[in-house]
Amino acid sequence: MDRRQFLAAKRTNPAPAPPPEQSRTQSGLNPYSGPWTRNEVQHLLKRTLFGSTRADIAYFLGRTVDQAVNELLNPTAPLPSPPINDYSPATPDPAVAAGATWVNNPTNDGTLNSQRRNSFKKWWAGQMINQDRSIREKITLFWSDHFGTETTTINFSHYVYWHHAMLRQNCLGNFKQLIKSVTLDAGMLRYLNGYLNTASAPDENYARELQELFTLGKGPTVLYTEDDVRKAAKVLTGWRINNTTYAVFFDATRHDSTSKQFSSYYGGTTIAGQTGANGALETDDLINMLFAKDEVSKYICRCLYRWFVYYKIDAAAETNVIEPLAAIFRTNNFEIKPVLSALLKSEHFFDVLNQGCLIKSPVDNVVSSLREFGVVFPNTTTEYADAYGMWNYIRNWFTNMGQDIGDPPDVSGWPAYYQEPQFHEMWINSDTLPKRNQFTDIMITNGYTRNGKKIVINAVAFTQSLPNPSDPNLLLDDALAILYRVPISATAKQTIKEQILLSNQTQDYYWTNAWNAYIVNPADTASFNIVNTRLKSLYQYLMNLSEYQLS
Repeated sequence: MDRRQFLAAKRTNPAPAPPPEQSRTQSGLNPYSGPWTRNEVQHLLKRTLFGSTRADIAYFLGRTVDQAVNELLNPTAPLPSPPINDYSPATPDPAVAAGATWVNNPTNDGTLNSQRRNSFKKWWAGQMINQDRSIREKITLFWSDHFGTETTTINFSHYVYWHHAMLRQNCLGNFKQLIKSVTLDAGMLRYLNGYLNTASAPDENYARELQELFTLGKGPTVLYTEDDVRKAAKVLTGWRINNTTYAVFFDATRHDSTSKQFSSYYGGTTIAGQTGANGALETDDLINMLFAKDEVSKYICRCLYRWFVYYKIDAAAETNVIEPLAAIFRTNNFEIKPVLSALLKSEHFFDVLNQGCLIKSPVDNVVSSLREFGVVFPNTTTEYADAYGMWNYIRNWFTNMGQDIGDPPDVSGWPAYYQEPQFHEMWINSDTLPKRNQFTDIMITNGYTRNGKKIVINAVAFTQSLPNPSDPNLLLDDALAILYRVPISATAKQTIKEQILLSNQTQDYYWTNAWNAYIVNPADTASFNIVNTRLKSLYQYLMNLSEYQLS
């Protein structure tokens, strides 16, 4: 065979195509009908709350799946009181007394704005630590990531707070209305230069992110054009911020009142230019045009899926979960709650392959450990300065581990929720993993002390809350049932028990006798130290294992 024949033969016998990608699961949105044990309850709570305390698990075990999810999606606790002045007298605030809220007293003072932004971040950390039995805190953090803003860029602290308050108040409401509220929010107008967007100098920042990040996303079916971005920017011209009252208003003299025709991706839609106060109505026309695209519902459902279920969406998940979820979203006029309800009650959510498979974010890692171990913070009413100081300490750990609340890296939010192919794996690296271990090491050993008050994991108190603390086997099982979402082997548990709880002995009574001696005489320092030392070592070791990083 000569060379020509050889090459022709190769063309007629191509190499076999690679095998199709296997799906992780085949489960879909059918209502979950399997067992309702502490395992399923804990899975639900780990994903919707920050951690699953023993009390929370017991509480929701007394409900059905439907009842549990409905309660999580319908917060009954009132919205929290706003942050307060915790920074005086170190930084005097002429308009706001120490202990009073600053959110309704805007200031142009750079130092005060910096102190107030810090006050906001401390307060936010405190809300997550003291969360109620609802999804509100976790979904608020989700929306703050989805609508990524940076407090340092917004600068004005009252805008920072009111942007957050708007997300919190609407976190389980209507997504279309949420988009309108975000579009006209003073914090967002400052962050993406919307307040500088005028007919004579259109600014495309918000118009671009509105499509690329907030509603449509990216992908092969999202085909809006650069001209669509320019046209959307012109639609949004004229929104301003009053420099005296700090209120958002529409200035018709700065609005582009010409008609704007969009590309074939939007069906050649023309948004008719309007003059005077009616120019503001063009914003509604733009939002209506965006929401006419099915990509909006699919994109938001994918974002929710990655936050609450798993980071990878394969073809089966797209077909069996995302598309029917998106249909629910559209059918319910973009109400958020029906989507979450269908997802969290589904067989897919409780699929064993979707359990224990997400790496905790820094916020989840830190707050969950504090809540699950029942760490006690100062009273916010009588000791607010110390409470804020403790919350600040915790908030700094978020930042050290890579999640500075209120200040993600950019408008895209934290890369762990969008950066392919790593996604959540980006939370763990050679810098952040040691810091996670350092935080739990500190909290289980010495804790953090401020003004004579301490936040620390009380290993003995936590153990006393378990049902069988005198039995080292049951103690370990019960602790793992709260702290872990993936099992460890019987061999590993036996080794941990013998080396730590039994102090390298082999008989269980070495622990049982020590525990009972403490219970009989808890005031005896020697008896307390024996069990406290072993328990601290136990929990420190468990929190340093890789399994502890999974939710």
